Amino acid sequence: MSNQLRGRPMIILGEGAQRVRDRDAQSYNIRAARAVANAVRSTLGPKGMDKMLVDNMGDVTITNDGVTILKEMNIEHPTAEMVVEVAQTQEDEAGDGTTTAVALTGELLKNAEELLEQDIHATAIIRGYNLANEKIKEELEVVSDTIDVEDRNLLKKVAETSMTGKGTEIHKEMLSELVVEAVKKVSYEEDGEVFVDLDFLNIETQSGESTLESELFNGAVIDKEATHDNMPSEMKDANILLLMEAIEVKETEVDAKINITDATRLRHVLDQEEEEIRKQVQKIVDSGANVVFCQKAIDEVARHYLAKAGILAVRRMKKSDMHFLKHLLDTTIVSDIDDLSGDDLAKGTVSRDEDDKLFYVESENQDGFGVTLLLRGSTEHVVDELERSVGDAIDVVSQTVTDGQVLAGGGAIEIELASRLRSYAESVSGREQLAIEAFANSLELIPRVLAENAGLDPIDVLVDLRAAHEEGNQKAGLNVFTGDVVNTFDAGVIEPAHAKRQAVSSATEASNLILKIDDIIAAGDLSGSGGDMDMGGMPGMM
Repeated sequence: MSNQLRGRPMIILGEGAQRVRDRDAQSYNIRAARAVANAVRSTLGPKGMDKMLVDNMGDVTITNDGVTILKEMNIEHPTAEMVVEVAQTQEDEAGDGTTTAVALTGELLKNAEELLEQDIHATAIIRGYNLANEKIKEELEVVSDTIDVEDRNLLKKVAETSMTGKGTEIHKEMLSELVVEAVKKVSYEEDGEVFVDLDFLNIETQSGESTLESELFNGAVIDKEATHDNMPSEMKDANILLLMEAIEVKETEVDAKINITDATRLRHVLDQEEEEIRKQVQKIVDSGANVVFCQKAIDEVARHYLAKAGILAVRRMKKSDMHFLKHLLDTTIVSDIDDLSGDDLAKGTVSRDEDDKLFYVESENQDGFGVTLLLRGSTEHVVDELERSVGDAIDVVSQTVTDGQVLAGGGAIEIELASRLRSYAESVSGREQLAIEAFANSLELIPRVLAENAGLDPIDVLVDLRAAHEEGNQKAGLNVFTGDVVNTFDAGVIEPAHAKRQAVSSATEASNLILKIDDIIAAGDLSGSGGDMDMGGMPGMM
């Protein structure tokens, strides 16, 4: 057998398969990841620009939120998707800092590629990056400030920092007040620790109004209309039913066909269907319910009977709104009308706003609780960006209330950590020292990009920042509006330590994962890439 194979090529991969190995594979992956990072860099900071994203259906999204941009870009490149996951993880864990995490990932890989070109092995770079990440975690504990979580003014500064540079900036003072108030309402203390339960905080939006008319409401706000014009618009002493099941003729478990030969039989079938619906409505009436929030459809005949019984009914409720009402009213969601009883109802008040656009629901149950942040804006695009921005602010304020640690923003913490990393690198032997120094250089990308996006000279800014930190000014950062180096903490540019810690950790892990790949085997063509980004073809095809 071995004699027969001698001198003949052994074919393992199928026809059309492609393979990239060693340095070519690393270069290919790094180039793809950097393309993603470069796509969002210009959105960083108060002077960051927005992106207009148009999907296949022609729907337009205008935002500078990093994770939103990357999700809407429809990226298909396998390596680029890893970087998108960095943004998603940052969004899930910290709520803000997605652009920072992605940009840092790209810079770590750029500096790693330079080390690879100096014949430094990827494993040495990975070890160095891991050492740097661990050192940063230690230093963040040292340089972060522990605050009094009852200090509302400082919490407002955290919210304002998150919203600065986004569509909400013009009204950030008013919105930050609402954000802090909302977070404080859903905070509680247990065993000496403070927790925030965002399940009790809902965000509702309304277009066609001024942002200044946004408000915080103790209860739920439902953007729906009654299903029948003759239904009451409000109910002061309401018995509220949350229903998951549709109020309509139930479908049979098996497909059935009915042959009708004359009008009399047709009338009989229709009468039976109407009687079935009437019985369902009667069960609701018998339970004592006078307000019904239904997650699914309500048949037109059912709407008539409900209105006749004086019951206010709302159909096709969002699942998230149903679960929020469940928390607010401290009740259950009924899945079967046949099992409905008076014990499934909740006490509350349902009212209508002056423009007949929104329902306001308040609970009379002492065990139920929930607040709604109603955000208003002039157009749908404004409202969408407002919701994203305020959502991020809520997340960072929640994190700050939970762990009580904050940092100076404006690039101050990145310059300080870079300086400390360089000092630490001197104590590390081997080629890992060069990787730690490369990590330090990567951190300085943040103040550089802040300067670039503000139209300032990044080199001059970096020199001034380094000089200030060498003099012991740990909180010296960039004022992007004046170009001066100032104490950004005193200036009110404050970020949660958790977001920075998560951004560095996510960027490190993603970079190391990409650097560790030295062989790419694909069944088809890998020369294409997701979105409109040109990442080039596969080098060194074999």
